[in-house]
Formats: sequence, structure tokens, C-alpha cells
Amino acid sequence: MLGAKLILSARNAAELERVREQLVGKHAPDEVKILPLDLASGEDSLRVAVEKAESFFPGAGVDYMIHNAAYERPKSTALEVSEESLKATINVNVLGTISLTRLLAPFMLRRGKGHFIVMSSAAGKTPAPGQAVYSASKYALNGYFHTLRSELCQKGIKVTVVCPGPIRTANDSGATASGNVSSQKYVSSERCAELTIIAATHGLKEVWISNQPVLAVMYLVQYMPTIGYWLMDKIGGKRVELAAQKGNTYSLSLLFGGKNKAA
Repeated sequence: MLGAKLILSARNAAELERVREQLVGKHAPDEVKILPLDLASGEDSLRVAVEKAESFFPGAGVDYMIHNAAYERPKSTALEVSEESLKATINVNVLGTISLTRLLAPFMLRRGKGHFIVMSSAAGKTPAPGQAVYSASKYALNGYFHTLRSELCQKGIKVTVVCPGPIRTANDSGATASGNVSSQKYVSSERCAELTIIAATHGLKEVWISNQPVLAVMYLVQYMPTIGYWLMDKIGGKRVELAAQKGNTYSLSLLFGGKNKAA
């Protein structure tokens, strides 16, 4: 619709090809480029990928970089996270994302323009009981990219940080499949993508995309932190227990003490 030329990147080349064939638009699917990429592969590999991406379209480079990769394990307490899970989460969500940005930004700076759209999370704005390391990784992204924008905005670099709440995707964990989570609490991936594009094209610095009750919690923590943190402290332990039972971790019953049965 906007006439963009796309480069699709992920680890699974076959899935990238499948997605490309489903795209429609001015340059799709024939001019859509495929670039297999693993954020945990190290800086040398990422450098090669950036150079290849910059060479795909003669006379142009990467104007928009949408950081959408994320690594998340099933919910557990902050003290139960394994070293393997800790390293994997930080490597993908923080180190790989920042490294890719550091390697691409100089090309944007030479052209005097560029825009990073960063898919963060509501877990990067509020406590997220059961998701401590994932939450930490998203707080790190928020800090890095808001600072990057402040440093480079006068040189033509824009940053939009997107903080979605629960999103229904093709890779949903058992929480949605169990039938215990109301579909009303989830935003569809299509709607999230639409709102993200709107936010980016309007130059918004940060946007929250969520249904209730997550959106209300984000506002409480942001504008009335004493109440917001009290609320999260009240439900934190119950949320971890419910996650272990594959129950509805977004239920208001967490606050009011009601029971939410597991699958």
C-alpha cells in the first residue's frame, strides 16, 4: 500500500519464502528480497547481512529497520530462570538487536535518514511476574533505543518504540490454545502491524498496543506508579502460580481473588 520494497529476515528461509509468496503490492512478491538471519550468530555474521541488505536495491539502502525478533521461554519465577535461558534471551532480544543497529546505523547516517521501529513489549514498561528476564530484556531495549534517538535525531535518525500487550500470533503458547484466555484480551497480529505502521509513519516516539486489563496497568505504572506497583505486587505470586497451571494470566480474578481453572 505504501510502495515499500521489502527485505524479509528470519532464521527459517523456507518460512520466509512462504511469506513472500503471500504478499501483494506494488513490488510484491517478485521484488521482495529474502535474507536469512540469526541475531545470535555474532557480529561478523550480522555485518555480512547488513552489507548484503544495503546492496539489494541499487541507488538505495535500508530506510526502515523493523526489529521484531524476540526470544521468550515459558513463564517461570525470577529465581528459576536457567543460565541457558538467561543467555539466550539476552543474546537475541538485546545483544543481537543492538549489534544489528550499530552496524546498520552508519549507512543511514551517511544518507542523512533512517528509522528504527522496535517491537518492545508491555513487559518493558511494567513488572511482568513470571517473565523477569524477558521483561529485563525489553526494558534494556527501551533504554537503548530512546537514548539512540536522543543522540541521533538531529542527524535524521528516527526511532519508534512499540510496546504491545498480549498479541495473538501463529506461534502462541498454550495459554491461548487452552481456551482459558478470552480472545478479547488479545490484539490480532494484523491489527498490531497496522497500528505499528500508523505510528511509524506519524513519527511517534513510543506507542502502546493492547486491550484491557494490560493497557490500564501500563497507565497506572506510568502515571500513578505507587498504585501501579502495589497492584503488580498484589498479583505477582498468583500470576506465576497460574502460569504454571496454564491458566489465564490476564484475568481480573488475580486481583479479586477468584479462581481461574487451568486447562
